[in-house]
Amino acid sequence: MSNLINNADQRKQALKEVIQRLHDGETVEELKKKFGHVISGATASEIAEAERALISEGTSVADIQRLCDLHVAVFQDSLDQEPTPESLPGHPVYTFRMENEVILRLLETMEETLHKWEDGDSNALTSLIKQTENLGALEKHYSRKENILFPYLEKKGFEGPATVMWGVDNEIRAQIKMFKESILDPEPDVIEATKYFETMSDNIVEMVYKEEKILFPAALDRLTEQEWAEIRNQEAEIGFVGVEVGDEWQAQAEAIVAEPEASPATDPSDLAEELVSLSTGALTREQINLLLTHLPVDVTLVDEHDRVRYFSQGRERIFDRSPAIIGREVTKCHPPQSVHKVTIILDDFRAGKRDVAEFWIPMGDQFIHIRYFALRDAEGTYKGTIEVSQNVTDIRNLEGEKRLLDDSPGYDK
Repeated sequence: MSNLINNADQRKQALKEVIQRLHDGETVEELKKKFGHVISGATASEIAEAERALISEGTSVADIQRLCDLHVAVFQDSLDQEPTPESLPGHPVYTFRMENEVILRLLETMEETLHKWEDGDSNALTSLIKQTENLGALEKHYSRKENILFPYLEKKGFEGPATVMWGVDNEIRAQIKMFKESILDPEPDVIEATKYFETMSDNIVEMVYKEEKILFPAALDRLTEQEWAEIRNQEAEIGFVGVEVGDEWQAQAEAIVAEPEASPATDPSDLAEELVSLSTGALTREQINLLLTHLPVDVTLVDEHDRVRYFSQGRERIFDRSPAIIGREVTKCHPPQSVHKVTIILDDFRAGKRDVAEFWIPMGDQFIHIRYFALRDAEGTYKGTIEVSQNVTDIRNLEGEKRLLDDSPGYDK
């Protein structure tokens, strides 16, 4: 058997069998007894690779997600032996790990406050509500993971495990919401709230373990210093959870002079086409045109000389436009009664007195929202104006929430 597990391919097959048997109903204890020789020494990367292979062979992501906590339990002894990645302050993994420490300490504090509430402390519920608001910052941690780290890992073939983890993140988000609603109830029940907290807390703690022992080692194995530098430069826009991001590694990252790699979302097949480089990606001319013509708004761009340079031709036009207005002075595109308003807006934009102007008007059975936005470059120089018009009749009537997809086909043209 030792020869079997020393072969990488055969070892992966053995790990897949362990996971599959778990899915088929065998217990953690049974599997540890039968496959301890396989499990011992399994790395996070090998476990993730085995799960990815099962997904590619037809096991649904939902099934993997439903049982991934048990996967960790099966392999926990092995994972605990794997060294924690060494990182300098400022490295994205270091920041993620420090946030996990903050999150764990906050959960401990919340548990203590719950016990005080159970014991009749009149101030405990108020404190617990504030602590739960602080826990809401966990969204920043998950959002950075899902929207910055995962796209880079997907390029490296780590798509299946990342998808599974995102699904668990969403379950935790729902559990946080349920706990919050339970303590904000006009007549909160401490027993019910405690049950919600225990479920939520257990899952958050398990997610921390999965990140520390599976996700971060896999990411460190796969991503280059250049890619980590790119990730670091995108993090601040989303924000952090109760930590001051260090700069020791950042200084090292800034020394990287290699050309940036293609965007994680860029399809290599697009590289043969002429791409227009944008601040957060690159698109073909066709993609830009499709983007603008499929927006649910009318967009008109006026340059810094007050001449019309572009208007979108979407499926639902609000105001008539024709190619003849391209290059025309924008004041000549409005009726005399409204020219003075247009002039005031443009003059104010140019002088820096305002950046936005908006109006709303009824038009037949529609309610139209019209907004003007000043365009400025990085130095603040005025570069023109965009006009955005939208039919908000249906939006104004929205109430409650809608989370399920209906059968409406939408546009069928």
